[in-house]
Amino acid sequence: MASVYLKSRKRFLPFAPLAHSDAEVQRWISRSLIPTGQVLVAEGAGGIVGMMAISVEGGISWIDHLYLEPESVGRGIGSRLLDFGLTQLDPPIRAQTFEANFGARRFYERHGFVPISHSDGADNEERCPDVLYERPARRG
Repeated sequence: MASVYLKSRKRFLPFAPLAHSDAEVQRWISRSLIPTGQVLVAEGAGGIVGMMAISVEGGISWIDHLYLEPESVGRGIGSRLLDFGLTQLDPPIRAQTFEANFGARRFYERHGFVPISHSDGADNEERCPDVLYERPARRG
């Protein structure tokens, strides 16, 4: 999973350098993220090709992390991970991405998320402007 996270971040987010070393990221994923039990993975022939972490905090559901192997982007894997995650979470569901991450922004908007706020990045480790998205409850 750490490999997927690191490759994806380095390929698609060059404007937002990692605030931690690769070794620190690997430790965080193995010691903190995985033990939450809220991590989903997508597997391909060569191993893990995608990962998503979800959580609930203060009555709000979150897509915390959604990363794919760069070579696996555009194959519907992210959509399948997200669709499954949406079955596990109650609305409203939020996700945050960097303002300059146009691929992620299109992805979330295509899946019914709407931007509800923008920030200058002062509250994230990378200090990059970001967008908070929310997928409201479906009416029905």
